[in-house]
Amino acid sequence: MSDIEIARKANLKPISEIGERLDIPKNHLIQYGSNKAKISNDFIKTIKNKKDGKLILVTAITPTPAGEGKTTTSVGLNDGLNKIGKKAVVCLREPSLGPCFGMKGGAAGGGYAQVVPMEDINLHFTGDFHAIGAAHNLLSALIDNHIHWGNQLGIDARRMQWKRVIDMNDRALRSITCGLGGPGNGFPRQEGYDITVASEIMAIFCLSDNLNDLKSRLAKIVIGYTRENKPIFASEVEGIGAMATLLRDALAPNLVQTLENNPAIIHGGPFANIAHGCNSVIATKTALKMADFVVTEAGFGADLGAEKFFNIKCRSAGISPDVAVVVATIRALKMHGGIDKENLSLENVSAVTQGGNNLARHIENVKSFGVPVVVAINRFITDTDAEIQAVKDLASENGVKAIECTHWSDGGNGTTELAEEVVKLANSGVASFAPLYPNDMAIWDKIKTVATRLYRADDIIADKKIRAQIRKFEDDGYAHFPICIAKTQYSFSTDPNLKGAPNNHVMAIREVRLSAGAGFIVVVCGDIMTMPGLPRVPAANNIDVDETGKISGLF
Repeated sequence: MSDIEIARKANLKPISEIGERLDIPKNHLIQYGSNKAKISNDFIKTIKNKKDGKLILVTAITPTPAGEGKTTTSVGLNDGLNKIGKKAVVCLREPSLGPCFGMKGGAAGGGYAQVVPMEDINLHFTGDFHAIGAAHNLLSALIDNHIHWGNQLGIDARRMQWKRVIDMNDRALRSITCGLGGPGNGFPRQEGYDITVASEIMAIFCLSDNLNDLKSRLAKIVIGYTRENKPIFASEVEGIGAMATLLRDALAPNLVQTLENNPAIIHGGPFANIAHGCNSVIATKTALKMADFVVTEAGFGADLGAEKFFNIKCRSAGISPDVAVVVATIRALKMHGGIDKENLSLENVSAVTQGGNNLARHIENVKSFGVPVVVAINRFITDTDAEIQAVKDLASENGVKAIECTHWSDGGNGTTELAEEVVKLANSGVASFAPLYPNDMAIWDKIKTVATRLYRADDIIADKKIRAQIRKFEDDGYAHFPICIAKTQYSFSTDPNLKGAPNNHVMAIREVRLSAGAGFIVVVCGDIMTMPGLPRVPAANNIDVDETGKISGLF
């Protein structure tokens, strides 16, 4: 059966029962139908002083078209932890419509390790993304309106830093001209769109502790500069209250369930290749107060998602992971070992071993943050015992354990061994988490640290203009910010074709952007786009709904 067919056969419990598992009173659940709800802010305030549970990060090797299964493993591990008698919650990001209708698909897991209702989650869900997009574009409209009515702030249209957003892959909107048609339509200028998940509002939304923190961060957004290169803040166009009003309800975390009726919180959704790639701080910190074990994931490979989880989210939120799970598939390791997608079903231990250098590097990188590691082998039906053993041997050589998992076909029963190992490591007290670089390191040196220590680049390069921009950020008081590297997810390098564990490459910085409200510097490298395009044959071509409302082709 397909994922959507499995999901439809799920025996869903009322969301109030799922809330009871976490000691959430029914009156503190804002229900969206019978099987999804938001957790009220009033309830979150009541549990602030409770002891935190253990935090488990699920990350992965460098992604390939063969698939890795981070979300599926996160859901499966949560089910496995509950299966062995632990009070566990999984915290995930919300899917974006762009990839869902494009190439990547949704983000609700797969097989018998899914969060449900899968169709709702992968489509509009509770409307959070729409609220984020509306708040972002309200600020865009206020900026243009301010310029139209006299431009008292002296905004230089040539130095605008605020694009518009839409939650869809639409390459035609990357660079546009707006304001045409005469004086009544504003001032003509070059403009562009990012996808909603790349919005600074999304980053702020996911890093805010509460509504007041959200408003404070929104106010600090730098929207552009004057002719004298003086920064202009979002607070100066006087729309912060209205933006926060649009985001008020969205800020409450969303509670759903797995196929095995275990609690799942899904909230926020920045991509790790163009943003910081983690679910909301509110969701994670709330879950830590309600459960003994919290499973969360960070986007793409550990060089992107895990790095940003550690250096940005943990630093900002004041949380520390106890265990990291690195997900790998035999199929993906073969691709890193040079095998074409068409030949992945054939046993090839040597290719697994060769591609294993990618896994080994991710293990080493994650361990460098002081976090114990376990490898989850997301098993496919075509994997052989010899190939599985090769991964176990490689993991052992790198000082960690690799555990075969069959959650896609067996649900929580397929991850009980992994769950036991995670509990053992989490309770061992060996974690000694620390970010990769200190706050007071120079911005250029922070970028170089990530590039050389995690990507294994020989050096970083940037033209004179980029270096000058970095110096200005420091002069303007942002030297203490962490950095958020936007680059291809398909390689440690900025070249998506370099598989495995490449060395002797140089990371070229194309652009640097200030996200003053979010609290980090975005470093754009290579050909990465903050507005993706649709593939030649988008998933949307195969999605349909019949006269009864039944959706097909979503997965």
